[in-house]
Amino acid sequence: MALLFRKFQEAVKVLAKSPTFSKDPRHLQFEADINRLFLFTSYQRLGKDLEEPDVEEIIDMATKASLPDQQQQVQENTHAQIKTLSILMDNILLPDKKSEEHLRSTTQLNSAPRPTGLSFAVGHPTTTPTNQPVVPETKPLKLADVSQALKDHLGYSLSVRPSEVPHKDAGQGLFLEGVADVGSVIAIYPGVTYSPAYYRYIPGYPKVDAHNSYLITRYDGTVINAQPWGSGDDVREFWDGVSCLQAAHSSEKIVLEGSDRLWKMLSKPLESSRKAKNGEILERRNPLAFAHFANHPPKGTVPNVMVCQYDFPLDEKDMRAYIPNISFASEEGVKMKRFGSFWFKSRSSVNSISDSPVQKSLLLVATRAICDEEILLNYRLSNSKRRPSWYAPVDEEEDRRRWG
Repeated sequence: MALLFRKFQEAVKVLAKSPTFSKDPRHLQFEADINRLFLFTSYQRLGKDLEEPDVEEIIDMATKASLPDQQQQVQENTHAQIKTLSILMDNILLPDKKSEEHLRSTTQLNSAPRPTGLSFAVGHPTTTPTNQPVVPETKPLKLADVSQALKDHLGYSLSVRPSEVPHKDAGQGLFLEGVADVGSVIAIYPGVTYSPAYYRYIPGYPKVDAHNSYLITRYDGTVINAQPWGSGDDVREFWDGVSCLQAAHSSEKIVLEGSDRLWKMLSKPLESSRKAKNGEILERRNPLAFAHFANHPPKGTVPNVMVCQYDFPLDEKDMRAYIPNISFASEEGVKMKRFGSFWFKSRSSVNSISDSPVQKSLLLVATRAICDEEILLNYRLSNSKRRPSWYAPVDEEEDRRRWG
């Protein structure tokens, strides 16, 4: 397995420098990241059944498959892992009568390298006369209990404790407890998502990161604010993202990449009234919903995870509680197009590509095997602005391309 993984690693290095990539620096970096995620997540999905011909086939596909095809495969690979997580969480949290019929599906899923056709037993929640959804009954377990149970079944879980990164501003760090293979979904970035059309609603706009270090931006411009999520809770509840735990003032982490770009949107100011949707029933005891606590690695240390855009299909309602995100507002009828650093409103329909609604999210995916250690993520801060003194670039060229 070690020899086969080295082949993957070499392929990652070669493909990232491929001259067939887009000439646009930002898109080039996006393609390079998709290539890496394609290799890593495919490696994970094959698992213990991986053989050398499989490795060669995946590398060959990575050199020939189109970017949309690779994106789709990454989505399928990561979604399969989220399905596994959802079934395990159902088994841990649902009353025994409801969870019994999940046990066989979970066993089959864990033993099969390519899980498909999974079914779920949790019914659609009913609503009260006031249209407030009823929170389904779950076992009265604490977050710590759920985390330990997930580790027992999945092989790993997460904890938040003082970081081992050697600088005074490191604050809290994210630690993996157990063992996770390369390509595994390590964590989910929780919180409220804002499309470019709603940047002006991000608290503190336009200087959104002045008092909030728990922001991150996807390649498509979606910003996720994890501050309202905080450290989770010990309940499953109707969550609208309004309740916000105060961020620890001792932590000066800057997770938002290029926050100065957020205010560069050429459109009229949005109305001040809140347009957020009502919220969703979410499982606040999700042991993997802690990606916002990952620190940037110190100088000379290589990150062990990378970000991965993930679009959860909202028609899979039985999994919804385990996706720790809600959208600030519906994007129906609103389409934004990016030109350089600017966002413009477009007249085209947001459903022009797909009619299936999704909840946008972000995952941290392991770039190597991880065992009982701190999770480190390359923040890729823009090198066109002043960066904090503790920031040691992992790859200056990648930083430049990311915000090119």
